[in-house]
Parts: sequence; C-alpha cells; structure tokens
Amino acid sequence: MLNAIQVRRRFLVLLGLRWFPVGLLIPITVLLALQRGLTVAEVGAAAAVQGITVMLLELPTGGLSDALGRRPVLVLAGVVSLGSLGLLAVAHSVVAYVAYYLLRGIFRALDSGPLEAWYVDHALAADPDADIEGGLSRSGVVLGVAVAAGALASGGIVAVSPPGGWGPVSALTMPVLVALLVEVGALVALLLLMTEVRPGRGVAALVASVRQVPSAIGGALRLVRQSRVIAALILVELFWGFGMAAFETLTPVRLTDLIGDADRSAALMGPAGSAAWAASAGGAALVPLLYRRIGAPWAGFALRIVQGLTVAGMGLAGGAAGLITAFLLCYVVHGAANPVHVGLLHRQVEGPFRASLLSLNSMVSQPGSALGLVALTAIAAATDTGVAMLVGAVVLAVAAPLYLVALTRRDQEVTAVHGGVSA
Repeated sequence: MLNAIQVRRRFLVLLGLRWFPVGLLIPITVLLALQRGLTVAEVGAAAAVQGITVMLLELPTGGLSDALGRRPVLVLAGVVSLGSLGLLAVAHSVVAYVAYYLLRGIFRALDSGPLEAWYVDHALAADPDADIEGGLSRSGVVLGVAVAAGALASGGIVAVSPPGGWGPVSALTMPVLVALLVEVGALVALLLLMTEVRPGRGVAALVASVRQVPSAIGGALRLVRQSRVIAALILVELFWGFGMAAFETLTPVRLTDLIGDADRSAALMGPAGSAAWAASAGGAALVPLLYRRIGAPWAGFALRIVQGLTVAGMGLAGGAAGLITAFLLCYVVHGAANPVHVGLLHRQVEGPFRASLLSLNSMVSQPGSALGLVALTAIAAATDTGVAMLVGAVVLAVAAPLYLVALTRRDQEVTAVHGGVSA
C-alpha cells in the first residue's frame, strides 16, 4: 500500500501531465479558429457547447467514478481527449469546432474530480491526519507550472515557425500536434502510476457499478440540500464560471485588438500565458499562509474581490503592457483561489460521494461558463472586449460574500459517510 507521501507524488506527476497540454492550447485555440475563418461570436457559441455538455454529464460521470473506480474513468477521459485534439488539428468550420468542443466537454466531465478524489481518498486511507490542504496547495503549484511550461512552449513553437508555417501545417496548428503527443504520454503514465483496488471487474461488475450511479448522484444532491456551506460554495462556482470567460477566452482577442496582429498576439500570449500560470503557481503556494492568517472563508472572500479588480484592470488597459500586467495579477489570485475553494469543499464530505460532489461543483461552473462565453463574446462583438471584461469582473466580485457562509460553525462539520449532514 502506498503511503500518503507516495500518493501525493503520483498525484502531482499525473496532474502535471494532465495540464501541460492545456498550456499548449490556451494561447492559440481562439486565434486558430479566427485564422480559419470563424468570428469571435461563432467561437463563443461553439465553445459554449463544451459547457453545456459538461453540465449534462458531470453528475453521471462523477457518479460513475464513485461507483466504478477513478482509474477506468480517467483512462476513458484520456482516450476522448486524444480524439478531440485530433479533430482540432483539422477543424475548419463552425460545425467541426462544435464537434471539437462537444468532445472536450465529454473529456472534462469524465476528467473532473476522479484524480483529486483518488488522491484524497488514498492519502486519508494511508494517514487519517494527512495534510490534504497542503497537497491541494502543491497541486495548484504544479498545475500552474505545467500550464506555464505549456504556454511558453506554445509561444515558442509559434515564434520559431516560418512565416508560411510548416508546409501544410500553420504555425498556430503546431502546438495542437505537440499537445496530442503529450496526451499519449499522459495516458501511459496514468496506466502505470495510478493504482486502485476495485471490488470487481468484467461485465457484471460494470453493470453493477452503472446501477449505483443514480445513488451516488442522489447522495451529492442531498449534501447540497442539507448544507448551507456546500450550497454557497456551489453558487460561487457558478459565478466563477461566468467570470473566467472574461480572462480565459477574451485575453488573446483583447491583445489582438490592442496590437493589431493575430500572429504577433499568439507569439506574445505564449510567454504571457506562461508567466501567468507561473504566477498562478506562486499564488497557490501562498495558500497555507492565507489559511493561517485569516482562515479559508475570509481568504476566499478577499481573493474573489481582488480577482474582480484585476479583470477590470484588463478591461480598462489602454495598451499591451497594461493588459499583460493585469493578466498576470489575475492569475496570481486565480492560483490562490482554487485551492481555498476546493479545500473548503473537501472538508464538507467524506466517504463514497466525494467525486460526485466535485463533479457537481464543476458542473455548475459550466452553465456559468457557457452563459459567460455567449454573453461576453456578444458584448465584445457589439461594443469591444474591454466592456465585456468589465462585465465579467463585476460577476466575479459579486460571489465574494458567499464564502462567509462557511464561518457558521455547525455548517463546518464534516458530513457523514452516508451523505447525512449535521444540522
């Protein structure tokens, strides 16, 4: 049996491999679609399909992870991710991009929760006093470094590409092909490093696990109904999903508007994205200090307000330097906010419904993200990206007071194994 430190190390390795390809894609995905003839509004509408897909599938896939096991669900997620990247490499129409985002939504729904749930379950099984908040903080650092490295590599690939691309492959397409190769390696690493004892295998075990999915979903929903803390945290995620569209999707477009060249924007977004996710890693590393100084609920409150201010700064920036500076500050806060939020959520539940609750948390961000993508890209098309970013900033800040619900002592009690919540 692995000890808590070994579990944490494997978790961090697999997490890094999961997010490095995301770093490769972040600087170029929207710009690649624009280069291939789509409009900003068409990209937003296509990307909204991902959010809708995740919303529909999050709870069933989270329940499947709780019932069937974390490893097989993550393997399936890896296979779907490979298919989506293969499609992105050749997509040239709105329909193709809708199909790409549909596959990414299926991947995100399958991928959301199982790895983190595997880490928490196995770490606590090895040591009931394991520092899971410390592990989650380190995971934020690893995630930030992995995405930063991927974004830096993406920008470098675009920058060194010949003016006409690599034969039939454009400069903006090359990071997609590299991400595809990395995903293959990540899938192999998952098969080698993620150990899991499951009660049964074969068709009968699969059927039995699928039958348990509704029970797992019901358990997660009961947690939300019975705990004000969990309900408040879930609502924060809804607002967060809307606001993230402002800085995740619109930043490359805003930069292109300011400097007037898509290829130059992509080349700049590589190192800028890398620096942003390195800043995110730094923010995640500060989480233990925030816990000690002001506690998790007040930390969540403050971070959400500050993140809204940084996104507003991005919207008001009059040049590339100001935009990138605000972008970096936004990601410092983003990196710190996620471990605080997830740590609060984990402390509300134990037992068989952990992955289902994480999936529910992720699920509610998807309608928020879909609405944000449609609304903010429409606002950007009708006015400009600066106005759209200001709207996103307000939505992010509005969620801040919801964290203070966790200050209620009785709602901080951990839920029972069978899903009952202390009154």
